[in-house]
Amino acid sequence: MQRIRLRYTKRGRLRFTSHRDFQRAFERALRRSAVPMAYSAGFTPHPKVSYANAAPTGVASEAEYLEIGLADFRDPQELRAQLDASLPTGLDVVDAVEVRTPNFVERLEASLWELRLPQVGAEQAARAVELFLAADEAQVERQTKNGLRIFDARGAVARLEAVAAQAGVGPVGESAATSDVRTGQACAILRLVVRHATPAVRPDDVLSGLRATADLALPVPAEVTRLAQGPLDEESGTVTDPLALDRAAAPAVPSETAVEPQAAASA
Repeated sequence: MQRIRLRYTKRGRLRFTSHRDFQRAFERALRRSAVPMAYSAGFTPHPKVSYANAAPTGVASEAEYLEIGLADFRDPQELRAQLDASLPTGLDVVDAVEVRTPNFVERLEASLWELRLPQVGAEQAARAVELFLAADEAQVERQTKNGLRIFDARGAVARLEAVAAQAGVGPVGESAATSDVRTGQACAILRLVVRHATPAVRPDDVLSGLRATADLALPVPAEVTRLAQGPLDEESGTVTDPLALDRAAAPAVPSETAVEPQAAASA
């Protein structure tokens, strides 16, 4: 059985797609693309598809991952293009590699998020970040299926900074807000790196922590996008590509234009 790991996105209005909705859409795409899926055993066989750490409904993402098992060999890039063409715009398959290494889920150590805060000024956002990072902990509440849960949102944060929309990287202090082109109003932008821990800390938990530590109340809901998830470099607070190990382990493809040493010497 060949196994392929895929990275896909949730963009635009399709960020409101639930994980179950995406599963149904993806299985339809598999059928439309005539992908030779491997199936589980038993009375009700299911296609071998496993999902890893899906983003919450209503959150956009550039880095969602899944793995499929195939009964016949397929070129990963051709398969990626076929599946992408069979999915609606916004659910885009953007990368594919053949599985070469184990323990993929364990590599998803952290996520990089972008939080756009409409109608929040630069100074207000920068000050809130400063107070949050200075706090030893930020106790927040979340309603779960098992009742109200109280936990620390600060400990899971590896990095939090205000960034410039133009540059997209690095702390910029008071110039961290830009105008929202749709409204002309201020819109602060935060970049957040959160470790995948237990209990899971989500971007809205960090926003609750900002409200608790810095009294940052948002006039309108934040626009949240996951930019990356994967291994965490603790020193720099950056999230790296989880598919890199599979690419590195792939066998080298011989060049069709390579010249044998003896032939080159005789020439």
